[in-house]
Amino acid sequence: MNENHDVLLEINNLRKYFAVKGGSIFKKRYVQAVESVSFSIYRGETLGLVGESGCGKTTLGRTIIRLYEPTSGRIVYDGTPIYDSEQKIAVDMLPYRRKMQIIFQDPSASLDPRMTVGEIVGEALDIHKLCPGKQERRDRINSLLDEVGLNTEHANRFPHEFSGGQQQRIGIARALAVDPEFIVCDEPISALDVSIQSQVVNMLEDLQAEKHLTYLFIAHDISVVRHISNRIGVMYLGQMVELAESFELCSHPIHPYTQTLLSAVPLPDPVKSRARQRILLEGDIPSPLDPPKGCRFHTRCPYATERCRSEQPELKEYGTGHFAACHLLEKG
Repeated sequence: MNENHDVLLEINNLRKYFAVKGGSIFKKRYVQAVESVSFSIYRGETLGLVGESGCGKTTLGRTIIRLYEPTSGRIVYDGTPIYDSEQKIAVDMLPYRRKMQIIFQDPSASLDPRMTVGEIVGEALDIHKLCPGKQERRDRINSLLDEVGLNTEHANRFPHEFSGGQQQRIGIARALAVDPEFIVCDEPISALDVSIQSQVVNMLEDLQAEKHLTYLFIAHDISVVRHISNRIGVMYLGQMVELAESFELCSHPIHPYTQTLLSAVPLPDPVKSRARQRILLEGDIPSPLDPPKGCRFHTRCPYATERCRSEQPELKEYGTGHFAACHLLEKG
């Protein structure tokens, strides 16, 4: 973690709801994709974000950089509010697109098949008028391709001519084109082969050290997140349930849901793997259209009490930098 605690991004009570069909004219129905999420990201760190499919990780990442407009809450970037529902602040995001970028999960779907690689990477340069001369623009594109391990002749090819790993490198080059400070890495390795995953993760780490980047790294694989992240946040059904430094969270998880996730991570030692007790959850994740009252995890938690069913827990600190939202912890 950044020892100076220089906060780059601050999120307060962020919500994102999606209206769905089927509601009456008197009462609309909403998918509560992100509900009252608060945390900070320090300059130069990697904050990992894990959770089951549908928990709201990707929606949270896209809402932070306002690809999705928030329903309510507050987003502060480098000391400046870029969104505040109470103060009715929603700044023009064009200047902040140079500072905040995203690497999408599916590289093949995020690249325009009608554009060459050079056009894809150079599009942001044109929008922000960063390279007025043609030769300067060409040199910048070639430099970006070289940084992500591609050749300069690749600039004239189309996305379908590349493998999945190469397509993701193109996506990374596009994100780096405007020299950003903060990048949302939205499951950037989930669509890649295992052998390619390590290459992309190592490249992201090298780029971070070289360019002093800050990452929000979203993934399903908590073992990968543990490797690359300074801190890890765990989401369940649109809410943050635990947040701590990477080693601390993986060594001493205190929320029942986090304990369940970590118990499912394979161990390389077969003896330890057989000896470890797996925690199995019963039932399915409730629908975000109609989330349960109280703690959203209580319908699957083996330790749930009556208070859990009626009162929503707050994210509180239970140790230096270790936050969790669980009523059971308050008794300790």
